[in-house]
Amino acid sequence: MTSAVEPTRGFTGRSRAADRDPRLPPGQYDARDTWPVLSAEVTPTIATEDWTFRVDGLVDGPRTWDWDAAHTLPGSEYRGDIHCVTGWSKFGVRFGGVSVDAFLEAARPSPAATHVVAWSHTGYAANLPLADVTGGRAWIVWEYDGAPLAPEHGGPARLVVPHLYFWKSTKWIAGLRLLDHDESGFWEQNGYHHRGNPWQEQRYAHD
Repeated sequence: MTSAVEPTRGFTGRSRAADRDPRLPPGQYDARDTWPVLSAEVTPTIATEDWTFRVDGLVDGPRTWDWDAAHTLPGSEYRGDIHCVTGWSKFGVRFGGVSVDAFLEAARPSPAATHVVAWSHTGYAANLPLADVTGGRAWIVWEYDGAPLAPEHGGPARLVVPHLYFWKSTKWIAGLRLLDHDESGFWEQNGYHHRGNPWQEQRYAHD
């Protein structure tokens, strides 16, 4: 893979004050037509023929999908808003892909599973309660607004968990590992909140 974008240095400090739009969580502003590029690492170039997605850990049947196999699962869309911990929100986005529920149904989670670690093809990881990626609340997506998802935004495929701050929506997604405990990811190890609910301003560990 090749690198195209340097790591973002913007994951510090409080975001600027929001306007009064009721769709904005506290401390957020409307990014309007822009979509800021924020990454903890360089942007890789991953060919679709090299992409895989795996579900393992506390599941009865660990599974790995390649690009073509993932596209045979029932398609699903998310239409709504997204919110970044650095302060911007974007309204009315449209992502296309497959619900995380479809992948988990195939892998059959153990009743003991309570959390997941979502990891990327670059080594980045984020932790989430299992409840936050099930029940139609999370997607593996490869389209944005009807076009292929751009590499700088996580293409060829990323996780989208829109009800949490967007650092939880792991770019360049490679898999989900189901656990019976919480296990910190990259930003959680660096002082960020373990859940990241934007409506409760759960930005940092002490929030």
